[in-house]
Amino acid sequence: MCKHEQKTCPRCQAPFECKVGDVMHCQCYGINFTPDEKSFIEERYTDCLCRNCLLELKQKYTLFKEKYFINGNTR
Repeated sequence: MCKHEQKTCPRCQAPFECKVGDVMHCQCYGINFTPDEKSFIEERYTDCLCRNCLLELKQKYTLFKEKYFINGNTR
């Protein structure tokens, strides 16, 4: 039995459907994060985020990393 839940994104307040019981059809499916990216997001949010926010945070993490770190060294 598939479990679907209506949620509100804690970051942007947009409504979305979380399909925890059918992850392959969930709005977040296919977005891959490195362990550092996951940690970056988990430090800031405790619940599911909408796809747009996940993609935006993934980009912000990349920009943050490029801005403050060069080959593992801080600028």
